[in-house]
Amino acid sequence: MDSLKTGKEVLKKEAEALLSVMERLDNTFSEAVKIIYRCPGRVVLTGMGKSGLICKKIASTLSSTGTPALFVHPADSLHGDLGMLQRSDVLIIVSNSGETEEVLKIIPWIKRLDISVITITGNPGSTIARLGNVTLTVEVDEACPYNVVPTSSTTATLALGDALALSVMERRAFKVEDFALLHPGGSLGRKLFLRVEDIMHTGKAVPGVSADTSMKDAILEITSKRLGITAVYDNLGNFAGTITDGDLRRAIERYDDSLLGKKAGEVMTVNPKVIHKDELAAYALKKMEEFSITSLFVIDEDDARPVGIVHIHDLLKAKVV
Repeated sequence: MDSLKTGKEVLKKEAEALLSVMERLDNTFSEAVKIIYRCPGRVVLTGMGKSGLICKKIASTLSSTGTPALFVHPADSLHGDLGMLQRSDVLIIVSNSGETEEVLKIIPWIKRLDISVITITGNPGSTIARLGNVTLTVEVDEACPYNVVPTSSTTATLALGDALALSVMERRAFKVEDFALLHPGGSLGRKLFLRVEDIMHTGKAVPGVSADTSMKDAILEITSKRLGITAVYDNLGNFAGTITDGDLRRAIERYDDSLLGKKAGEVMTVNPKVIHKDELAAYALKKMEEFSITSLFVIDEDDARPVGIVHIHDLLKAKVV
């Protein structure tokens, strides 16, 4: 047996199934998107077995992209969980056969609620398909050599659910900032939610000297704040430049023993790279990598002086990297 050959063949068949479903999409799909978008309540999904697992993923994707959704197990719904379904909701039923017994048993109750129903099935002539206001067909051959193990059908249904969720998301003008608010935890949350102002050093922890400060004192400031940098301010208190550890090494080569007699304004680098306090911490990391630097002074539109400083070690501690 050639496992590699089998693996490639399975993936090929599932990829072909996805393309087949895509090519058959029509205005019915657009109507399903409208129904979900206009839903004043929640989108409730139900399905048995593998279909139920796919329903959970679709519900999760909808919820994370601005459409409140939940999964109700069809068997449990017969024992009280139907109470989760309200007249303002939309029901999505997933059943490859379209004749799932547990789902068929709740049809009378669903009809009494008179709610919008979207069905996703591999059998467009089935009982469940006829129940839907809109029926989306996932009629594909399974990747299984006996055409019985749920493989291509579940993959295609999952992808169709993603297509619905993202189409609705687009209609809602759902932005990455909205997505971030729903994902405050984990590495994804840190990258999308954490702002520079959440991790920056502020107040006395921000290194700074005046342009007239001697280089001896400027070096002491860099050393004491332990960030490898100091801001330099002009006579009006405006942010004029920075002196970094790298600037010091270059200045030693240039001035040699006379360095300590220089003023900070003579050694500083003008037009330093900065970042706004409302920027994502992940963007601060990207900027540091782009310019091969380890610190960024943080600005606010209304301030002539930096309001803080963020170091790459802060990003490491916050696990943004």
